[in-house]
Amino acid sequence: MRIGILLFEDVEELDAVGPWEVLAMWAKQYPQEASVVAFARESGVVRGAKGMGLVADRGWADVGRLDVLLHPGGMGTRPLVKDEEHLAWVREQRAQVPLMTSVCTGSLVYAAAGLLEGRPATTHWGSLEALKELDPTIEVRGQDRFVDDGDVVTSSGVSAGIDMALHLVARLSSVERAREVRHYIQYDPEPPV
Repeated sequence: MRIGILLFEDVEELDAVGPWEVLAMWAKQYPQEASVVAFARESGVVRGAKGMGLVADRGWADVGRLDVLLHPGGMGTRPLVKDEEHLAWVREQRAQVPLMTSVCTGSLVYAAAGLLEGRPATTHWGSLEALKELDPTIEVRGQDRFVDDGDVVTSSGVSAGIDMALHLVARLSSVERAREVRHYIQYDPEPPV
């Protein structure tokens, strides 16, 4: 199972790094089951929304075959929903990648590319209206942490990407494997406030 996490300028750091932690831990513990790669339009350092430098090991041209594509969100998605080259690339991936996933406003890019037409989906609570405006046929599920619609899985804002990534491990491997990963990364959400 080859999983690619897309990086781009102004990506919300936890949208990418949260799922990376889950999926890379799965891959580290069970390399025969999964591998994870971070990539961007061009390889190199990508600056996140809050200034963190993230390294894209590969570019679009050399990322290779993927079984799962994860498109994070963040302020960087705002220009991407109007970037015809990016939207064409997303459509091309849809034709090749069996499972397309998104975190936060990554779903806005999928909507702009036409991937969510007539489907249930979610996004960050602050962008639910934007999702409806991009495609009124989408069944927007604002209360869901993530929505699994078979070959497309969308998740709501930021930390929900961790929940979705654990769901992916359970779906693609087993619930037991997902619980092992959750335990290892000590993800026991009980907010202190």
